[in-house]
Amino acid sequence: MNEEQTAVSCHGVTKSYITGPTRVLALRGVDLKVRMGELLMLVGPSGCGKTTLISVIAGILDHDEGDCVVFQQDLRALGQGSKTRFRGQNVGFVFQAYNLLPTLTAAENVAVPLLLLGAGRAKAIARAQEMLDRVALGDKIRSLPSQLSGGQQQRVAIARALVHKPRLIVCDEPTSALDHETGGRVMEVLRNTALSSDRALIIVTHDNRIFNFADRIARMDDGRITFIESQVASS
Repeated sequence: MNEEQTAVSCHGVTKSYITGPTRVLALRGVDLKVRMGELLMLVGPSGCGKTTLISVIAGILDHDEGDCVVFQQDLRALGQGSKTRFRGQNVGFVFQAYNLLPTLTAAENVAVPLLLLGAGRAKAIARAQEMLDRVALGDKIRSLPSQLSGGQQQRVAIARALVHKPRLIVCDEPTSALDHETGGRVMEVLRNTALSSDRALIIVTHDNRIFNFADRIARMDDGRITFIESQVASS
């Protein structure tokens, strides 16, 4: 894999947390590469370090040791302001808890990344409505999060992660609140996004119903990647 094809390169990445008198090692020397146009799924038991790893890759958490390079940018070389700008321009993140702003409509929530990048409001809202249509929520553009089901909120969060056309999309359990049919539709949107525009997707999941959408499945246990399996993904 040459550097032009590599979206993410992690080598020897460690991350620890201090809880009272105890130091908990969440990542224990992770090595991982993700290429452009690839959908990689990260699986493993709860507490094995999956969410910590994608938070490091997305530039949300700082790691302790090792190298994490995203689009040939060493994240440790960036100050917090530069890292925030880099993340805003290059990364879309779907949080497991959705993190929607309660006083904004679905369309306004989806438009936030575009507004932060300087887009005009009318253009941002129009693009947000387009993304909500793609996740089958075109009739909910004026709804507040409190008026949406958990599954609908999850789809709003996915639309928000895609709206600014990031080169890397990172999702934490994107289908956990969705039924099989809706989850499949959302996964088709995510996979087609990767294939049609040469982006990279990393998806943390426990949902084995969507494994067939992956190009590769990386298995984690106790802060390490223990096995990576290649497969022929559904198109």
